[in-house]
Amino acid sequence: MESITNNEQSKPAEQATGSLIHMGQLLEYLRRVKDGRKRRGIRYRLDVILALFILAKLCGENKVYGIADWVQLRSEYLIQALDLNLKRKRMPHHSTYRRILTDEISADDLEVLFSEYLAQLPRRGQEMVIVIDGKTVRGTITTEDPFGLHLLAAYLPGEGIVLMQMVVEKDKENEIVVAPKLLQCLDLRNKVVIGDAMHTQRHLSAQIVEAGGDFVWIVKDNQANTRQAIEQLFAPEKSVPGLGCPAMDFESAQTTEKQAGRIETRQITVSSLMKDYLDWPYLGQVFKLERRFFTLATGEVETEIQYGLTSLIRQKADPEKLLSIVRSEWEIENGLHYRRDVTFQEDQTRMTDKKMGRAMAIINNLVVSLLNNQGFSNHAQARRVFNASPGKALALICGL
Repeated sequence: MESITNNEQSKPAEQATGSLIHMGQLLEYLRRVKDGRKRRGIRYRLDVILALFILAKLCGENKVYGIADWVQLRSEYLIQALDLNLKRKRMPHHSTYRRILTDEISADDLEVLFSEYLAQLPRRGQEMVIVIDGKTVRGTITTEDPFGLHLLAAYLPGEGIVLMQMVVEKDKENEIVVAPKLLQCLDLRNKVVIGDAMHTQRHLSAQIVEAGGDFVWIVKDNQANTRQAIEQLFAPEKSVPGLGCPAMDFESAQTTEKQAGRIETRQITVSSLMKDYLDWPYLGQVFKLERRFFTLATGEVETEIQYGLTSLIRQKADPEKLLSIVRSEWEIENGLHYRRDVTFQEDQTRMTDKKMGRAMAIINNLVVSLLNNQGFSNHAQARRVFNASPGKALALICGL
């Protein structure tokens, strides 16, 4: 269960305000979204529609019907707060939101603008690691399209911000094709890129280092020869009478944590011995990661061993630091994907139109990033706070 501290809860509360007429910050970026509608018959400005949609998301609504109802039920307050000049007090119908998100705006433009907006937010100085990982929007899966919409995201776990997200065509195996394009859009200088074993590719490794960054990959059967070579390095040496064992440079680090009724011990052992002869570009170290799970209730013990490689040399990443970087890969699951699935009910929201599904995912990424940037660890509670005082959410959107 997520928790929230008093300090985290008080941050947005300090931004409460009354009538919000000064439109700035996020709204300035929303004004730059190209409007595909014909001028005749337009009742609501595009930036206002998008702002209302994001506002309702911040305040706890997940589906389009609920968003439209939430806005309408607060129409008098919102019209005054946003200084809207409407002939009627009626706010946008749910079909208006759907039409805007599916037909009248470009998801690519929205992605780029939100990425620019999030890039200029104040940071906590924890930007070293970038995690790339894909997610299928299950609400878009149909009988005719069993794969649905699959998206590859680049995420800063230290900051809780989505840097960029791209569509993966057909099935998730094509992440290998999309990953280079995604990383090409990012500033990789002094960053460490980590992803799952699918992204353990030579060309992607070279691209990252030549762009000024470093990589950390887990090696599995898609790179069978490389995995076998690393595994053999860390295998126990068989002693031969009269012959000494070759000198090894192994160093290790270990962490132990108790969580959810289990004690998890992680140990990483690193070596630089393969740097000069393993066929991998810009190789700095290889490592063996051992994870041991002890269930307190049953006494059951599970073990898992993984092997990996990195461009980081020992002087830049000792075993303790490398273990921390490897662990950060899981933060995209807990910090982004879990929240989109559970808190924002993304997979439960039926969206047969992939354009709608993508737009919803982009906005969900934005709201998750905003809440993380504000210091909230419990997004469900944060949204209840905003729902009780919509002015706080409006202040966040307007940057006041």
